[in-house]
Amino acid sequence: MENRKQKVKAMRMPTAYSILLLLILLISLLTHLISGVRGATVAEVVMAIPEGFLDAIDVCLFILILGGFLGMIAKTGALDAGIATVVRRFQGREMVLIPILMLLFSLGGTTYGMAEETMAFYALITATMIAAGFDSMVGAATILVGAGVGVLGSTVNPFAVSAAIDALKSSGNGVEINQGLVIMIGVILWITSLVAGTIFVMRYAKKVKSSGHSILSRAEQEAAKETYGEGSDGAGEQAAAKLPKRQRFVLIVFALSFLIMVISLIPWESFGVTIFQNTAQLTGINLGEWYFQELQAWFLLSSILIAFVAKVPEREAIGAFISGAADMIGVVFVIAVSRGISVIMRTTGLDLYVLDHASRALANVSPILFAVGGYFIYIGLSFLIPSTSGLAAASMPTFGGLAASLGLSPEVMIMIFCAASGVVNMVTPTSAVVMGGLSICRIEWPTWLKFVGKLLVVLMALNLIILAAAMLLV
Repeated sequence: MENRKQKVKAMRMPTAYSILLLLILLISLLTHLISGVRGATVAEVVMAIPEGFLDAIDVCLFILILGGFLGMIAKTGALDAGIATVVRRFQGREMVLIPILMLLFSLGGTTYGMAEETMAFYALITATMIAAGFDSMVGAATILVGAGVGVLGSTVNPFAVSAAIDALKSSGNGVEINQGLVIMIGVILWITSLVAGTIFVMRYAKKVKSSGHSILSRAEQEAAKETYGEGSDGAGEQAAAKLPKRQRFVLIVFALSFLIMVISLIPWESFGVTIFQNTAQLTGINLGEWYFQELQAWFLLSSILIAFVAKVPEREAIGAFISGAADMIGVVFVIAVSRGISVIMRTTGLDLYVLDHASRALANVSPILFAVGGYFIYIGLSFLIPSTSGLAAASMPTFGGLAASLGLSPEVMIMIFCAASGVVNMVTPTSAVVMGGLSICRIEWPTWLKFVGKLLVVLMALNLIILAAAMLLV
């Protein structure tokens, strides 16, 4: 048995870094095999990642500062306390709590790609659900599906939408993006997926509550009860505690920070809205015209404000900010390595070659078939490159440019990428969030796959209908 476990452990998939490095090498070798494409030199291969870093410096710095901001929030404990307060107020009415929590997590997903930040909530919510007569699967699904459908329907998520737009703009294809259209399609994907996901989780929760029937194995149920019991792990005490005034102020700043981010990224003038025309006093640029540099300054300012409001000592505040930024280093390196792929393709002319031949192959394909094909291509790519921002940097210059060259909407192509990668990120075993969250809930990954499989089929069908219609109409 021990040998079998060791073999399974040894068969783990390589990291995103290794996969991306292999792709750089394979693409470099491919340039020597294709006529009409200049072969990549050794120097270009060696310098691909540093050049990629320079190419993506704005998004990389923004991600680091956003990580620092989230680290400051974590230091105050305000977000944990806020969730605990919501749980306390709905004690005895936990069925109502499911859609409320899923909405909150989905808001985090669609606006800032909430994923790793959910890890703090699994123990609290799982203990609450078990105490209410549900099982640990209800707790896991409330968080994983809730945040997942938000990411699937990203609107201003910097790790998906902004990273994709930045990669497309930096590719030199001359493609212009209507961000208002991206947000509109994202909202439709988000709301429809949230409704489907909420109904799915609530139906399962009702079945567990009424009949005691659980999809979990006996071993999983016993492991969850042994860990959480009747909520006696401390979650109940945390939920019973009142939200301190200082933490309420922190949550207000937290909410305002993301509200301003959302407002700043919506191209208001394209909708005929003029109320933000004289809002350039803070950054020199009006709200609705901000991009990564303005967002960097804004979240840095918000971090300082939160430290002041929460009265975090200077040394502790700096430590929390740096620690939060350090948590994002992996994401930054993935983006840099991914952008190296674009650098190689651009410098050798392989990107133009792919666009040219793909355009010829798809010249007579209908917009609907193009959308469906693109969606399933991104399903496959998302398993290979589990980092959403990394996948955006590696693929969007090619696929977004291809859509534009065929006279189709690059905005819809961006949302095809977001929706497909969002579906995969709810289930892929290469995701630390999926595997970590399930581990906290004492659920095995095959059980999760069995549970969420039907929902994923429904979500994919909804996504394809919306995206195909959008590609046809836009």
